[in-house]
Amino acid sequence: MKSCCESKSGELAELRASQGKVLKILLALNASMFFVEFTAAWWLGSTALLGDSLDMFGDASVYALTLYVLHRSVRERAMSALIKGIVMLSLGLIVFGEAGYQALNGVAPAAHGMGVFALLALVVNLICFGLLWRFKSDDLNMRSTWLCSRNDIIANASVFGAAILVGWTGSRWPDVLLGAAIAALFLQSAWQVIRDAREELREAREAENDQIPDDQDASNTSSCCTPPTAAVVLEQSHASSCCSSKRCG
Repeated sequence: MKSCCESKSGELAELRASQGKVLKILLALNASMFFVEFTAAWWLGSTALLGDSLDMFGDASVYALTLYVLHRSVRERAMSALIKGIVMLSLGLIVFGEAGYQALNGVAPAAHGMGVFALLALVVNLICFGLLWRFKSDDLNMRSTWLCSRNDIIANASVFGAAILVGWTGSRWPDVLLGAAIAALFLQSAWQVIRDAREELREAREAENDQIPDDQDASNTSSCCTPPTAAVVLEQSHASSCCSSKRCG
């Protein structure tokens, strides 16, 4: 009969494979929508749509990075989440800058086109959100990815609402104010992801420093995920096993 850890390793491998398939779909969807929405934003002169397109770019980068670390150690996945947070922070600052420029120098964007592309982006992100739902509690990386998708839906719906207001009032201010709000959402989410990533990095460092006193104590433990010392060394070189960080899954 297979040991508990061997069984858990197989389950973890299946989980990572499922995550990888979904992330590849999300990467393709977001990369495609970035080019579509970015072009439309410049063509229509919409700050909110520009912010939404940069969000698509950030998500595509996030999915690519998550795929890269999917089968790597807890520490490397936490580093990936930290980089995601920095990307989100940078995007928020860029959109804030554009919102300030449009507030001083801009004109009202084309409301009809703005609404059409916002609705298209909303449909795409609803698909992404649905695909990510069952993975949102798997680990920090998948949770941060799910948070990105949730933010996208909020942003898309808001851009669509701003398009209606721009068409109704003929003013650029709904677009400018929404662009600033999207930037603020980027910054809030970035802080949350960076904070969680730093905490997980700290826990990973502490786990790496932990040592099992002796083989006798290791053999007496009731936990399936506390291997003997030699196995600990093996797990450090094959971090995808369930026994890394001394916990299953």
